This record gives sequence, C-alpha cells and structure tokens, in this order.
Amino acid sequence: MDTIAAIATPLARSAFGIVRLSGPDALNILEKLFTPVNGKPVSAARPRSMVYGCVHDAQGRVIDHPLAVWFAAGKSYTGDVDAEIHCHGSPVVLGEVLSAAFAAGARQAKPGEFARRAFLNGKLDLTEAEAIVDLVDAETAEAARNAALQLDGALRTLAEDAYGKLLDITSRFYAVVDYPDEDIADASPAETEAALAEIEASLDRLLATYARGKIVKNGVATAIIGAPNAGKSSLLNRLAGFDRAIVTDIPGTTRDTVEEKALVGGVLLRLIDTAGLRETDDAVEKLGVERSRRAVEQADLILALADGSRGPAREDLETLRLAQGAGKPWIFVATKKDLAAGGVTPGLCGQDPPPFVELSNVTGEGFDALEAAVAALFPAPPAESGTLLTNARQADAVSRARDAVRSALDALRGGMTPDVVLTEAEAASNALGELTGRTAREDMVARIFERFCVGK
Repeated sequence: MDTIAAIATPLARSAFGIVRLSGPDALNILEKLFTPVNGKPVSAARPRSMVYGCVHDAQGRVIDHPLAVWFAAGKSYTGDVDAEIHCHGSPVVLGEVLSAAFAAGARQAKPGEFARRAFLNGKLDLTEAEAIVDLVDAETAEAARNAALQLDGALRTLAEDAYGKLLDITSRFYAVVDYPDEDIADASPAETEAALAEIEASLDRLLATYARGKIVKNGVATAIIGAPNAGKSSLLNRLAGFDRAIVTDIPGTTRDTVEEKALVGGVLLRLIDTAGLRETDDAVEKLGVERSRRAVEQADLILALADGSRGPAREDLETLRLAQGAGKPWIFVATKKDLAAGGVTPGLCGQDPPPFVELSNVTGEGFDALEAAVAALFPAPPAESGTLLTNARQADAVSRARDAVRSALDALRGGMTPDVVLTEAEAASNALGELTGRTAREDMVARIFERFCVGK
C-alpha cells in the first residue's frame, strides 16, 4: 500500500488549513517535512499530540510554522498510520506543503480515498461513510443531527440487528442439515415465522423513513404559483432573505422558473418561483406558463398565491384548481395583507380547504403562520433519530431485504419446503449486507466513495 496525501480543507483564505497523509510511510514523510521546535523528531511525540514546529520544502526552505500530529496504525481514522499538518489557511501555503509531501514520496489521494481506506480497514461501514457526505452537505440542523448519529452507527446497529436475526435462522437450518447425527434442535415453523415477522416489521419501519430522509437531505421542492402580480417573486425574495427574483408591478415579469433555498418552519424548501398563470399571446411568456405547470407536477409542496387586496379573479380560481388537482400537499396564501384583508377566503377551495395563510411581503405579517403551516405538513421526527434512510441506494437495499423476508414468510405459511424459506432469508441477508457493506460489490463501493471530495 502506498502513502497518500491531500488538502483536507477548502482552498480558500482562512485561519488554518490541513494537509493530510495516510499510509505506511506517513510518519516518515512527516519527519522529512516537519521539524519540531523542541529539537526532537516528531516520531518521539505521543500519537494524537499536537507538536509545534516548521514545515519546509525539499530544498529545506521554510514554508510555514504549523502544528503537526500523527496517529498510530489501528488508532487512526483510516486504520493506517495517519498524519496531519495544520498550517495557516493560505491556499498557496497548503499547495506548497502538499507539493513537498509529493516530493517526499506521497501521491495525490483520490476522491474519498481516506474514507475508503477506513471502510476497507473496518473503521467504517457504508452507512457511516455515507453519513460523512451527509454531514458535510447538511443544510439544516436536523440533517446534521441525523448524519452525526448515523456516523455513530445508529443505522448500522438497526441493520445489523435484522441481519443477525436472519443469520440465526439460516445458520440453524444449515447446522441441522450438515450435522444430522448431532442433537441440534431445529426451530419450529412458529418460531421462524415469529422471527421473520419481527424482521419484516422492523424493515417496514425503516423503509418508511425514506420519505422524511429525502426531505432532510434534499429539501422540499416547492412550487410558488399564482396569477401575475400575486406576489410570487416577492414571497421568494422574502423567504430567501435577499432579492433573488425581479419584482415589478408589470404583469409577466417572471418568464422562467427561478429557484432558491430557504429554511421555513425548520424545513428546507427548494423554492421555485414560476411565471404567472394566465392566457397570453406572448410566445416567451406562454413557454414560462408551461414550465410553471411542469413545476407543479414535479413539486412536493405547492404555495398557491392569490392577491388578498381584491376579490378573486379568474386567474386565482385557475391557480386553486391547479393546486387542488395536483394531488400534493398545498397551502393557500392570500398576499398583500398590508393593503387590505378578506379579499379571498378559504371558502374558495370548497368543503375541504388546505391550510390558509394571510400575509404581507412588505411588513412580514403572517410569515409565522406560514412557517407553522409548513412545519405541520412536514413534521420532524424525534430528535434522537439517526435511522432515516437518506439516499436511493439505502432505500433499495432495505426494500429488497423487506421483500425477500415477505417472500420467506409467504413460503413458510404456504407450506413450502424449508429450502425455499432459506433461499429468501439468504437473499434478505445479502441485501442488508449491501446496505452496510458486508456483501457490497466492488463497483458499488467505488461508486459510493467517488461522491466524496478529495481529502475526505
């Protein structure tokens, strides 16, 4: 195995930056680059202890006065010998230190190679590795908490519990078949059925978390629709906290979808400002209206706006019909409350109205009610979760495991031979093994770690 090196912090001016090394020669390379001010070799310092000194290039010229630390094999992040140099956060300085590491025998690390080595050395399973990406990419406190708990093994523990129960079922079957002369009690059909039913219920609960997990990780695609000048762009700007969309009193200003993210009621919304819904002969505006309708089809949430300072217009009724017919969660928003109120009412939506909010993009009145309505539609799970499935790979593995367990139950209840039940139980075990990495194919593992940035 060779020794790899990479800059582990963003290449931007900052207080400090880190160059990271891992591999059998990591400590030797560190000693070539770094000289402690105490005059002792850095290898004399205790592992995990910071040492102050200077780092120099291959010609002996001083690059910086950083801190350095090394980690013993088996006690490090990767499981190999690791080392870090904590420099001042100049991209030039970090680049010079990295070049010096290359000159001393290291090579450039590939994306995710540190984490991949940790996985191969048994320091991480795949759910924990993916949690690193989720933690780095987290845009809400909920996303960060879920990723941190997964990094602690919350999802792995749940998957391993189901895997262990399946292993008990299959191993007992093989023991009875392979050692017929031994006095090994076979599990009764009732015991096996109870165990499989318990596993099925557990996997059902886990798979049900995927809907929330996608929201936590990616946010809620939210289409803001309404007639021209209903206040759509003003609402997006107010929620985003800056002027993202152009706002004028001229109808038809927005001719394409405009997107921005905002945290509303503790929920990350991917807001999509759309062209005003109206009949038009303008070819460009007509294309914008068509895109607005497609945005509704792809949205997870619809904010249907109507100008609350006047009575409902034909375009407002069309907006409500579009929102009602989409089959998605939606909120009826009456805007311009600072000008007047009561121009539109929930009664326009019929006998089963959605949440109704009156607000003003000018004064901010009513935005607390909008946040409450969003939070009610997408309630947060318990704070101490960590078991939300957050990507399609995880959901697919759990789904296949759950389906195989169901097939095993059907076979058992249908009186089929034990080998059929065994085949399905083993298929479920393999699927759960893919979730954690026990049975994952090499190409799958490679694809996962390709998502990582260099230095992670």
